[in-house]
Amino acid sequence: MIDETLLEAMEKMDKAVEHTQHQFSTVRTGRATPSLVERITVEYYGAQVPLQQIASISVPEARQLLIKPHDRGSLDAVEKAIRDSDLGVSPNNDGISIRLSLPQLTEERRREYVKVVKHMAEEGRIVVRSARRDARKAMETAEKAGEISADDLERAEKELEKVTHEHVEHIDVAVGRKEHELLEV
Repeated sequence: MIDETLLEAMEKMDKAVEHTQHQFSTVRTGRATPSLVERITVEYYGAQVPLQQIASISVPEARQLLIKPHDRGSLDAVEKAIRDSDLGVSPNNDGISIRLSLPQLTEERRREYVKVVKHMAEEGRIVVRSARRDARKAMETAEKAGEISADDLERAEKELEKVTHEHVEHIDVAVGRKEHELLEV
């Protein structure tokens, strides 16, 4: 019972760390990456469709994204979706593809992005701690029901605490890397 609870908590914590790291990739640094436009949805024949499903996205240069829709008829819809997004760049449509030239980030904008990343990290830590709390509650309930002994509960809580610290550390390392990447000129 303890092992199942610990495994379940570890699984939730792993997912929280993974999700947090994925969120970090959507924050713009000085370099262009396809993940910057991943969350953009395009109205395509009356339905909202993720951009990466209707177009190929490549990085021809360090500060440029090239978006080539599979269907040229969707070019205007893709351009409109990019313009309406919070990217802060204007798309250049050449009739075949769309180029996004990412300007150099200002110092002020970099600091704002660092705050955003730190907020994302804190949300990830909260999810990890929530998984710890749920696991601890389940183990305490089992101990009260007589399914496990007090010693087993104490050992399991120490293991749970260790696992929680490891996962929080993974998030801290990732936020440190992203912060360094953002402040790098």
